[in-house]
Amino acid sequence: MSPPSTTSRGPRRIGWPKRVFSQVLLMQLAFITGVTVLVTGLFLAPLSDQLDDQAMRRALAIAQSTAAQPQIADSLIATGPRPDGPVQTAAERIRRSTGAEYVVIMDKRGVRWSHTDTSRIGDVVSTDPSTALAGRSVMEIDSGTLGRSARGKVPLLDGSDRIVGAVSVGIAYDSVRARLLAAIPGLLAYAGGALAVGALAAYLISRRLQRQTHDLAFSDISALLTEREAMLHSIREGVVALDRTGRIRLLNDEAQRLLGLGPGVAGMHLDEALGEGRTTDVLAGRVVGDDLVTVRGSRVLLANRMPTEDGGAVATLRDRTEVEYLGRELDSTRGLIDALRAQDHEHANRLHTLLGLLELEMHDEAVEFVTEVVGVHRATAEQVTEKVHDPLLAALLVGKATVAAERGVALRMAEETMLPDRLVDPRGLVTVLGNLVDNALDATAGSAASRIEVGLRADGRTVVLRVRDSGPGVPAGDHESIFMEGWSTKELPAHGKRGLGLPLVRRLAERQGGSVSVSASPEGGAVFTVVLPEALREPDRLGVPGPGASERSGVPAQGDADELRASGPGCTSAPASPSTSGETA
Repeated sequence: MSPPSTTSRGPRRIGWPKRVFSQVLLMQLAFITGVTVLVTGLFLAPLSDQLDDQAMRRALAIAQSTAAQPQIADSLIATGPRPDGPVQTAAERIRRSTGAEYVVIMDKRGVRWSHTDTSRIGDVVSTDPSTALAGRSVMEIDSGTLGRSARGKVPLLDGSDRIVGAVSVGIAYDSVRARLLAAIPGLLAYAGGALAVGALAAYLISRRLQRQTHDLAFSDISALLTEREAMLHSIREGVVALDRTGRIRLLNDEAQRLLGLGPGVAGMHLDEALGEGRTTDVLAGRVVGDDLVTVRGSRVLLANRMPTEDGGAVATLRDRTEVEYLGRELDSTRGLIDALRAQDHEHANRLHTLLGLLELEMHDEAVEFVTEVVGVHRATAEQVTEKVHDPLLAALLVGKATVAAERGVALRMAEETMLPDRLVDPRGLVTVLGNLVDNALDATAGSAASRIEVGLRADGRTVVLRVRDSGPGVPAGDHESIFMEGWSTKELPAHGKRGLGLPLVRRLAERQGGSVSVSASPEGGAVFTVVLPEALREPDRLGVPGPGASERSGVPAQGDADELRASGPGCTSAPASPSTSGETA
């Protein structure tokens, strides 16, 4: 599906881009730039405070080391405040060696005994010295005669630990600011490098996103998603999307209907949602091929699977149930036409024989010939209706016996056959029996002494169906494979698919809680046995047949029996055709 067109109209205006790639790139760049600026600001804010603290601590340390020299306190006591006095000399030496802006030594009155500007010696200091003269150390940022500075003040003690004055040391605040400004270019360089790396990463991610989204706009993606949802849920094909682990990512409405699943299976593993079977193997990719046939419930499905780039797959399902039924009905119709064509030749020969006997005035022989021909078909119908009381099954067996005779196969009823007219689902049993008899005909036709034996007996409410043939049989290793979809030894029919009849037989049997199995016959050939529990209704307790029993029974109603006899093989097979042609293998 092609993306919606995004042709521009009129002159292009600068604004917010529409492409996913451009929007994501701009948002990432804005985010990275904001984070970089924020981090830089958060780093610079405490850096200024840290530099101020370092400068004050440095001034305090110089003041403490100055006050620790005993000769300064002795000189303060012994001499006066003179520009060339020993106190001034010692203070200047310390100032020059430490790089401090000033080193001021004062007495208890606050009078300076040293200063950078010698003209201020003998004057009272400009800031309050009371805290230091009280014996406590001071760290502060303050302004004085030399401007703003980071200061440290400590008391000056004599040899007896008495306070005789104080020492004040200042670090020029301009040097602190210079250190801060000197750190900014390096910090900005790091921030710029981080921003460049982030921008490159954002560009690469956006380019990958551009390839994955095919350079679409958000509006285009939204439109595509809307169209996809509408398309997936409106088409009459089932669509199942799987991820690389085999979990269901998407299941449209038609797939839910065909597979008999609900919308809650999304996210479940395929084996967990469908269970074991050919359908699961086909969708999971364990069975490969094009137009794979599988049976799910009563539906015949045609599946195709296409892998996706992310390791998952998309499978499509088409309902071919009606097509399969029509194809099988076509096969059955062709077989019936062949049988009728053979009957036409046979009846023509019989009529020619009868005409010849009449022309030769051999009337007794003509009557005997007609009686013999009619008696064969009547005996077949009577044999079936005496043992099988359900009219659908009886009609099916009479029709199949006629078709078998035309194909050179003898079809007979087993001695133990006896089935009352109390079937819960006669059409289902017709489907099962029709499939098995047709398979037996295909297996035995054309061989010498071909025969098929059908047995139907009731055991309580359970029906046991057995079909025995004289064909080549089924190899022991294929006793389970023959019930899988697609397994067949026959040539492809007109509708192009085989291997569905026996799987449908098994599913019909299992749906009624029964089973189907195959074994080898002691005389050669195969024996198919179907067991259907609860296939018969409970008999009437008083033994009185219910309404319509005369129509359903094949024995009590004499009119029905006569009609069955008079109808002949061509007519008796007709009722069975609609029910069997769509299900046989």
